[in-house]
Amino acid sequence: MARYKESTCRLCRREGAKLYLKGDRCYSEKCGFARKGYPPGMHGQKKQKVSEYGMQLREKQKARRIYGVLEAQFRRYFKEADRRRGVTGELLLQILESRLDNVIYRLGFARSRIEARQLVRHGHFMVNGRKVDVPSYLTRPGDEIAVRENSRSQPVFKEMAAWGTTQEALPWLEVDREQMKGRFVRFPTREELDVPITEHLIVELYSR
Repeated sequence: MARYKESTCRLCRREGAKLYLKGDRCYSEKCGFARKGYPPGMHGQKKQKVSEYGMQLREKQKARRIYGVLEAQFRRYFKEADRRRGVTGELLLQILESRLDNVIYRLGFARSRIEARQLVRHGHFMVNGRKVDVPSYLTRPGDEIAVRENSRSQPVFKEMAAWGTTQEALPWLEVDREQMKGRFVRFPTREELDVPITEHLIVELYSR
C-alpha cells in the first residue's frame, strides 16, 4: 500500500498546525514546525489568499494526515458516516478514532499513530484474544485490545509501560498498564476529542 515517505515535519508545516506525527520529537526543540512554521517550498513564506474550497481541502488533508489514512479509504469512511444517523462530521471522527492503530496510540501503547501502525503490522496486538495485524481494523464498543504475551518482554513495550503512566486517562477507554491491555468502552463525543479539525468543512467539501 502507498505511504508517504518524505519528511513528516513538512506535513505539519503544510497544514499550518502541529499534527503530532512524530511522538516525543514534536514536544522538543527539534520540532520542524516550531523551527519553521511556514509552508514548505520556495513560496512558503509568501502570504496567499485561500479560497473557500482551499480551506475545505486543507481541513480534509489535515484529518487524513493526523490519522494516517489514504484518500480512497478516507472517502469510504465519509460515506459510512454519511449513511449513519447523526451528525456526519462527528460520526466521521468517531470512525477514525475507532481504528486499531489510533486506539493503541490513545491507550498509550505507542508514542504516535505512526509507531502504533508499525507495531500492529508486526503482529504485537490481539483484539478479543485474536491476533490482528491490520491497522485499519475498526474496533467496536466492548472490544479488548492487548499486547501479545510473547511481545510484552520486548524493550519497546517495557518503555511504553513507564511512559504510558504519564498519559491522561480518556473517558471512552479503559487501560490496565500492568497487564498491558485496554478496552474500547464507547465512541467518544466531539467535546472529548482534542484533534484540531473543523469537521463541517470536510462535510461541505464532499457535499459539493
